[in-house]
Amino acid sequence: MSLVLFALLVVHLAGVSPLLGRRSYAALREDRRLYTRMSLVWIAELWALALVALAIVGLSPDLDIAGIGLVPAEDLSTVLGMIVGATVVAVAIGLVTRLKKIAVSGQAAFEALIPRTAAQRWLALALAISAGVCEEIVYRGLLISGFMSIFDVPRPVAAGLALAIFTVGHLYQGWKGMVMVTLAGFSLTMLYFSTGSLLLPIVLHILIDVRSLLLTPRLAPTSEPAGTVESAGTVESAGTVESIGTVESAGTVESSGTVESSQITEPSQITERSVSAGDARIAGSGR
Repeated sequence: MSLVLFALLVVHLAGVSPLLGRRSYAALREDRRLYTRMSLVWIAELWALALVALAIVGLSPDLDIAGIGLVPAEDLSTVLGMIVGATVVAVAIGLVTRLKKIAVSGQAAFEALIPRTAAQRWLALALAISAGVCEEIVYRGLLISGFMSIFDVPRPVAAGLALAIFTVGHLYQGWKGMVMVTLAGFSLTMLYFSTGSLLLPIVLHILIDVRSLLLTPRLAPTSEPAGTVESAGTVESAGTVESIGTVESAGTVESSGTVESSQITEPSQITERSVSAGDARIAGSGR
């Protein structure tokens, strides 16, 4: 039973989840209104995967909680010191990059996940915590131990397979983003092996995601032009231009030839001006 569940989980993580993730991320890029729904779906999926991983551990006679790293580190005081230091450094770097508007390396790969509102920031925090806890349990904890115990492969091979599946799981970020994910995953794997516990990798994973999602420079708001002209008509070169449109500014209108401008002060005012290419007559309403 545990072998079947493990095999199905690997197939899902290596094939199904990456394709679904790429499609949902593409939809989010097209429509920001999906942010809340997508975030909740991703959070639910992460915790569901973690529960399946724990179920596999419970059903397998060769796996236990300690075997997947859910134990305190052997040198807990050192690990806690590393966690505190890493937290301080991560927050400091994040605040500096945010205040000075320095883009995070590879930020374009996950730009759609960066929150824009207060409600979205809470969702992003929940997503960062969920990813840090659940992905470490699944990818670093279960997959490495599962490949070793169920399929009897050496630990380096098991770690390589788990890292490959972890990287493919971030297919939506494109190949550049996946390179960064590979480097981060390798570092977290080494931390896991050196401490014998998932505690430090989980905390650092959360810090990485929090820094990426919440401490990145805010995207500059898109600026609207001072005035726009919407017209429907015909344009004849070096001749007469006649258009009916709406002028949305109370400023001046400039043309690339001889420039004459007039102030729009009343609704339905008709302005005539000389243009080097010919005569332009604009009849419209100004507001």
